[in-house]
Amino acid sequence: MDLEKKAIERIQIASDMSLHHYGQPLVCTYSGGKDSDVMLELFKRSGMPFEVHNSHTTVDAPPTVYHIRKKFRELELQGIPANIEMPTFQGKRVTMWSLIPDKAIPPSRTMRYCCSVLKETGCANRFIATGVRWDESNARADRAAYETITSSKKNKTTISDEVMLMNDNSNKRKLTEHCMKKTRWLSTQ
Repeated sequence: MDLEKKAIERIQIASDMSLHHYGQPLVCTYSGGKDSDVMLELFKRSGMPFEVHNSHTTVDAPPTVYHIRKKFRELELQGIPANIEMPTFQGKRVTMWSLIPDKAIPPSRTMRYCCSVLKETGCANRFIATGVRWDESNARADRAAYETITSSKKNKTTISDEVMLMNDNSNKRKLTEHCMKKTRWLSTQ
């Protein structure tokens, strides 16, 4: 089976599950990048009902923001619901620049509060599809299906320091997975 056909079949299955579990269409998350454009086109080709969602990060380059706005206007004219969500934190509007003093430290590879506040709060109680792929970097391509990240102090690791991550598109991953932390279903593309 070719990859396009396989991706479309997965979207169709995820769409059916979204309608069954939540009574609402599957959500195509959209960042404005090339992977998002490909995923959006696959959603259109699937023939299934869907909505498109962007979590405004407040740090995207202006051309990316303009591209998202233009694309969402086009989608709305095609009858496809498209929503840009502005981030809030503790009940008020927030930007990356206002988060840094609130958190007293800039975000880093290990301290990723920016994603949890700016990207991962939208689409509560919805079935979402994301376009994260192994092909995006050599580091992702080399990751195992499941990996454990540990922090060590003087070469000692405690269980409380461990985090288990599922690799992006492993053959061992399920078509859909339940995110216990976010209490939502994710479609893995």
